[in-house]
Amino acid sequence: MIKDLTKGAPLKLILLFSVPLLIGNIFQQLYNLADIVIVGRTLGVKALASVGAVAPLFFLIMFAIAGMTNGFAIITGQKFGEGDIQGIKRSYAISIILSSIFTVIFSLLCAVLMKPILFMMNVPQEIFNDAYAYIQICVLGLITANFYNLLASVLRALGDSKTPLYFLILSSILNIFLALLLILKFHLGVPGSAIAVVLSQGFSVILCLLYIKKRFPILHLRKSDWIFKKEEREKDFKFIYEHLKVGFPMAMQFSVLGISVLIIQSVCNTFGSDIIAAFTAALRIEQIATMPMISFGVALSAFVAQNYGARNISRVRYSVIKTSIINLCLSLVMAFVMRYWGTNIVGIFIGNDKTAVIKIAHDYLWISTIFYFFLGQIFIFRNALQGMGKPLIPLTSSFAELMIRSFAAVYLAVKFGYYGVFYAGPIAWVTASIVVSVGYFINIKKIIFERKFRLTEKSMKG
Repeated sequence: MIKDLTKGAPLKLILLFSVPLLIGNIFQQLYNLADIVIVGRTLGVKALASVGAVAPLFFLIMFAIAGMTNGFAIITGQKFGEGDIQGIKRSYAISIILSSIFTVIFSLLCAVLMKPILFMMNVPQEIFNDAYAYIQICVLGLITANFYNLLASVLRALGDSKTPLYFLILSSILNIFLALLLILKFHLGVPGSAIAVVLSQGFSVILCLLYIKKRFPILHLRKSDWIFKKEEREKDFKFIYEHLKVGFPMAMQFSVLGISVLIIQSVCNTFGSDIIAAFTAALRIEQIATMPMISFGVALSAFVAQNYGARNISRVRYSVIKTSIINLCLSLVMAFVMRYWGTNIVGIFIGNDKTAVIKIAHDYLWISTIFYFFLGQIFIFRNALQGMGKPLIPLTSSFAELMIRSFAAVYLAVKFGYYGVFYAGPIAWVTASIVVSVGYFINIKKIIFERKFRLTEKSMKG
């Protein structure tokens, strides 16, 4: 159902909106974890390492798609906040066109360049074939991920965070079933896991389309919504540019984050299969641990988009302060949980007999949890700026994070081995959190000043 986030208690709205997002994000990670557990348990550590070695590359591609579709949906949410029904329809149509073009070009380029990329990533020869097969299948099935992310982003922009959750749960269950079937019954090995991911994502796309057709008449598009008229060409191009102005920087921002993780993984790949497997398991567990913080950030983005479109700046400021405090508390809780129980979960992936791998994963979690506070604040201020349609500062923070993370990974790896790699991400979190928080407060003060100036000018004219 459509939900107007411009009315009602801000914190209550964000909390209610974020709960389905949290559950959905957890299921999405379980959806990914299912591959790791099934592959690790049924095919062994080397097979797990082959998936882990290319996982950052897959995340890079997914980050780019998610950033772009989330950016387009911000315009849709702002049009909803303005009460512009035709603008919502037009934004939805333009989002479909632009994201489809982007995804087809991106997936073809990745497919053609995949082997050189894997060589650059230092993927060990012993796991190269499985890694290549896995990532190629995921890339060629990228269109399903694109459309699920787009449809889910649009539904959330209109205030519906529950429906994407339900479909994600169903697709996650299907993914687990298909992975087991394709690996154990049809003996497809690592590629079977990738096929399961693509098919289950396609299933969630079908569910989203059927739901929109039945429950969201506001998104029912007519022929006129797709056509660019000559007499409105300037207006149409301006609206397309408005989407690209938000969507492209967000895709770039998410891509930059993915590239930084990719660089760390490339350095990690030089240390052998055990280190890759440990790093893969620890990162996947950490992704689940940080889901509550991420969910509040995404909920805040939808809330800010609608209220910024409705010019309710006071609600924007209030929501950012409150969610920042909540994420501070969450970062402390999750750090405690991960420090003392994280390694017990690692054993689920590979078996408790792999003590050396578990010890390495434990060491990574012991280091990274110290810096969760900074990571939590990134999610708040970055999403607030994106919801306001201000993507350049988050993009700047991402480039800063890329440079710091890359330099730290390479330099510290030389000095301290793989332990040095473990510090690269946390150091980058500190840098990025400073950039986005300062950027947010500068933008808010600028908006308040401009509003006061307009009011003063209007009163003087009156």
